[in-house]
Amino acid sequence: MTLDPHPDRNAYEAAAVVLEGITVRTPLLPVHDVEGGGSGRNLLLKPETFQPVGSFKLRGVFHAVARLEPSERARGLCTVSAGNTAQALAWCGRHFGVPTRSIMPDTAPATKIAAVEAWGGRAELVPVAEVFRYLRERGWEADEDTFVHPWTDPDVRIGHGTLGLEILADRPDVDCVYIPVGGGGLLGGVGGALREMKPGIRIVAVEPEGCPALHRSLARGAPSSVSCNTICDGVAVPYITEEMFPLLADLTDECRLVSDDAVRSAVRKLALEDKLVAEPSGALALAAALAECDSRVGTAVCIVTGGSIDPAKLAEILTGS
Repeated sequence: MTLDPHPDRNAYEAAAVVLEGITVRTPLLPVHDVEGGGSGRNLLLKPETFQPVGSFKLRGVFHAVARLEPSERARGLCTVSAGNTAQALAWCGRHFGVPTRSIMPDTAPATKIAAVEAWGGRAELVPVAEVFRYLRERGWEADEDTFVHPWTDPDVRIGHGTLGLEILADRPDVDCVYIPVGGGGLLGGVGGALREMKPGIRIVAVEPEGCPALHRSLARGAPSSVSCNTICDGVAVPYITEEMFPLLADLTDECRLVSDDAVRSAVRKLALEDKLVAEPSGALALAAALAECDSRVGTAVCIVTGGSIDPAKLAEILTGS
């Protein structure tokens, strides 16, 4: 399977029209600097935690579902998710009045499972290996439901790309954007929109050290698999697909790896200083940006991708226990 070429500006702008009244146009917020701003940088946060489902996923999932034929939606909707895509799909199911189910790892945070069910979706919990086997072997082709792929569906990526439009509209002088990577849907969408509008912008992909699938793939020059052991469950995807690799490689100027300890520190900072609750995956971009201390970054945006975190986990991180 080969992905479509990069969408043009019209595709992203049309998606923004579809999302009017559905998603929140999230602001760019300055990072609180208790040390007085000595870094020479202008570091901004794009808090997608403000979306109705608490993550950026609603942008792409709603856009994809809205573009389906009514008969396709009526069959019911299905996806595979660590939790945030599942929440977005359940929200869409309620909006369109159709059933949804999400195949989720049985290690998914209880907060994410409860949120899916609260929106009226059905969570099918299976072992982690089974989740990725289903994706690799295209198990959905035998299902009756209409499957919404969280990475390779072009309408999902275009919907996510509206985030890039907003960044450039608010700060046309932006020099760099830090984008967390799991399967690559966010990087493919936002990176594609940014590159279309501002070709010279620096795009930094960010992964946890414990699940460096894109980093390994870029080093090898080919899609690769890795083992995953990280607190960042939302991006714990152990491989880059054949379809996504050329696109992600083309968009990525640099791939940064971040330790789980650095992620915990970023979650604490966001909560205590910036007054934003983020899940570990949501704090990845900021963790990477904070490690880049020189002024060459210029004006940079960190996408805070989601805020679904179990209260006990948040308390553990905040207290350092």
